[in-house]
Amino acid sequence: MSKPEFVYVIYIQSPVQNVWDALKDPEMTKEFWGRRRNQSDWKTGSEWRHENYDDATDVAVAGTVVESDPPRRLVLTWKHPNDTSPDAVSRVSFDIEEFKGSARLTVTHTDLGPEMLRRISSGWPAILSSLKTLLETGASLPMTRQHWSKAS
Repeated sequence: MSKPEFVYVIYIQSPVQNVWDALKDPEMTKEFWGRRRNQSDWKTGSEWRHENYDDATDVAVAGTVVESDPPRRLVLTWKHPNDTSPDAVSRVSFDIEEFKGSARLTVTHTDLGPEMLRRISSGWPAILSSLKTLLETGASLPMTRQHWSKAS
């Protein structure tokens, strides 16, 4: 039996490179992703961490960079550090392409257990909408500038 997946497509009036940079730049992720930063050297095989911007020991998600093809594709494994369930590890793909003068960002989150699917189904739309707003206006949505709980 296959596990569920979540796919979200958003169009952003921004160059592809800016979308790529925003996903990796800690100063930008803290603005649109619950005051968290993504840390890695972003090379295939490297570890990555989604951590509290103000406390690097507070890690919400961690994993491995499975594929990195700047500025078009980034694939990561995704696991909450304290989750030991068999469904704990999932995979997220960020595909960025130019589309009629804008960027089309497709986020595909696969291999989801039921609890992870529940959490990310509300999380990804808010995060990606705030990313879009930040890149288009210079300011993220206020709700995503604050710390989110580890369950978010």
